[in-house]
Amino acid sequence: MVVGTGIIIIRLPENDSLKGKRKVIKSIIGKIKNTFNASAAEIGANDIHRRIEIGFALVGNDQSYINSKIDKIFNMVDDMGMGEILDTDMEIMTINFN
Repeated sequence: MVVGTGIIIIRLPENDSLKGKRKVIKSIIGKIKNTFNASAAEIGANDIHRRIEIGFALVGNDQSYINSKIDKIFNMVDDMGMGEILDTDMEIMTINFN
């Protein structure tokens, strides 16, 4: 089993409210879940109006496939243009059950 995780940190330079931030988060997370069938959630910076931290996870049986999907998620979020991506990180683990 291959597990891939990713983190995306986004800056919202024009946002001045948590309500506006939540709208952007809901849109990004919904698109990740619906397009890639991945689990996704806000994982940090909960009370900071201009910063979003989203984490997501994918499971599969092929490391190159999971790597490709994570790259596509990063690109899709960037293409959405909802904010400036400050940082991304990914980790891919192979877990063997014997």
